[in-house]
Amino acid sequence: MRGDGDGSLAVLELLVAEAPQSAYDALLLEAREAGADSEELARLTRAVDLSHAVRKNARRREQREAALTALVDTAHDLTSPYDIDGLLRLITRRARRLLGFDMAWLSLSRPDGSAYVRTSEGETTALNVGLELGTGRGLGSIAQGRRSAVWSADYLDDDTIAHAPGIDAVVRAEGLHAIIAVPLRRGDSTLGALYGADRAVRRFGPDEIGMLLSLADLAAVAIEKARLLEQTRDEVHELEAFGSRTNTALTRVRYLWECHARLAGLVLDGAGLPTLARATADALDGVLQVRDPGGRPLTVTGELPDLDEASVTRAALQALTDRRPVGLPGDVWLAPVLAGAEDLGVLLLSASAPLVEEDVRLLQLAAQSVASLMLIQRGTAAAEGPVHEELLADLLERPHTVGAHLLDRTRRLGLDLDRPHVVVVARPEGGELGKAVAWASSYAYRMGGLKGVRRGCIVLVLPGTDASAAAHRASGELSPLLGHAVSTGAAGPAAGPGDVARVYAEAVRCLDALTALDGAGGTASLRELGFLGLLLSADHDVEAFIASTVGPVLEYDADRRADLTRTLDAYFASGGSPTHAAEELHVHPNTVSRRLERIAELLGEGWQKPARALEIQMALRLRKTRAVLDARRSTGWREA
Repeated sequence: MRGDGDGSLAVLELLVAEAPQSAYDALLLEAREAGADSEELARLTRAVDLSHAVRKNARRREQREAALTALVDTAHDLTSPYDIDGLLRLITRRARRLLGFDMAWLSLSRPDGSAYVRTSEGETTALNVGLELGTGRGLGSIAQGRRSAVWSADYLDDDTIAHAPGIDAVVRAEGLHAIIAVPLRRGDSTLGALYGADRAVRRFGPDEIGMLLSLADLAAVAIEKARLLEQTRDEVHELEAFGSRTNTALTRVRYLWECHARLAGLVLDGAGLPTLARATADALDGVLQVRDPGGRPLTVTGELPDLDEASVTRAALQALTDRRPVGLPGDVWLAPVLAGAEDLGVLLLSASAPLVEEDVRLLQLAAQSVASLMLIQRGTAAAEGPVHEELLADLLERPHTVGAHLLDRTRRLGLDLDRPHVVVVARPEGGELGKAVAWASSYAYRMGGLKGVRRGCIVLVLPGTDASAAAHRASGELSPLLGHAVSTGAAGPAAGPGDVARVYAEAVRCLDALTALDGAGGTASLRELGFLGLLLSADHDVEAFIASTVGPVLEYDADRRADLTRTLDAYFASGGSPTHAAEELHVHPNTVSRRLERIAELLGEGWQKPARALEIQMALRLRKTRAVLDARRSTGWREA
């Protein structure tokens, strides 16, 4: 055995040579076998212990240096561009490897204070990622609240922590014991928490806690940077998309105006309606049909799909009322063809693909081009504006000044007021006069008449002799389109242009009488009002009233030399008693009954109802009175 100095020197040599622990044990054994005294052996043991401390400190410095190097490498890696998920996976992976954890995970906080697990490393179950951590429970919430590290050597047995069933279930399923959580600090706030865990009981030293806090601080900066990068990237993408949409819109607008210029050029070059329609259909990639105000096709560029004409009619009325295109299911569009307030028709487009806003605008511009072409083709009479309304106003307001000039205007519009015309006055009860006016323009065009608006009512002057039938047709078409009742008065026919004002006044009186009789929503003509119509008529046409009321009975008597008229007089005079009427006529009651049955066949089953019976009695009295007066005039003439 060497001396004391030699023993210490041997320990230093082993220390320099980084010898294993067995070499130190062999040195002590050799000293004992060499018979070293107790003092010398104690000094040698002390030297060996000191060498152990030196080696332990050296290993700790090496570990710290390695950790710092790893932390620097991590910081360098965190500066690289990552998406959020990739960055979080890198952080949990480095935390686990840097501190030797069995498992590491990271949670992020929401604005409401709740948190959830975003990424995990080293897990053996699928329970962790996406786990809701709630608020105020678990190590992460405590660490964020304190803004410092919080750990537990054995989490499930630690009663000082507010446990949550969901968190405990994951810890139990993963077999974890030691858990540490550090906050992701960013300024005065926290973004979440970084966790490390072991599947054995473990106490975390200051170096480990400091290292994990440093990693968490670096991670918070990197997460904030990644979020800003993602936000910037999203904004850039949004700006790029906006620029692309703007370029597309500009291209579409440029194309729109080029198409409009081409359509306008066709109109100025004198192209026909089929050519203009074909150019419009090509520009909008569809089939185009041009319809007149009556709904009749003027031209079509191809084969249209099957259409619900009722829906098309309603949509056309809506388009005329709103003065803009209206869409229907199946990429079908209708655009009004208007010249000021005048309805010239409608464009019906069946598109091959959904129309964008610029396409709808082009369809509207095409309708304007079609209107210009129609006005040019129709001549200056149609280009003057809503001439129908002006003409009707002249007929109603200046009936005694009808001259060659007015008749010439009517002929240029294709109207012949020398033919019989009736007047229909319609009042929508729902107040939607706009739709009614649009409909009236189309209806008057279809019927070859005039339309106007007076006293809040639609006025129609239509060819024909049956005012009642004309009123029922107009009301039957307008009321379903408006969705509510329409009150209608009618009169006529007019004897000529100068007679239109008189017939209009009678139609207005019929409408007023209908209102006074609480018949709003119905139809009234002089014939339908019975004896009231006779009173309202300006010429008091008694013969027409008698003929419309009991004409069939009078004709039957004249043709067959029957006595039905006297039977009616006797029946009403006896208070509706067939027996008393038979006594008055000196016939058998069965004869009266058979005559009454024949009268019912001629006048209809409702002839005995009070209102109808009153009209029949008045007609019989007027006939008898006129017969007496005619007889007196005849006698007076012979005596003279």
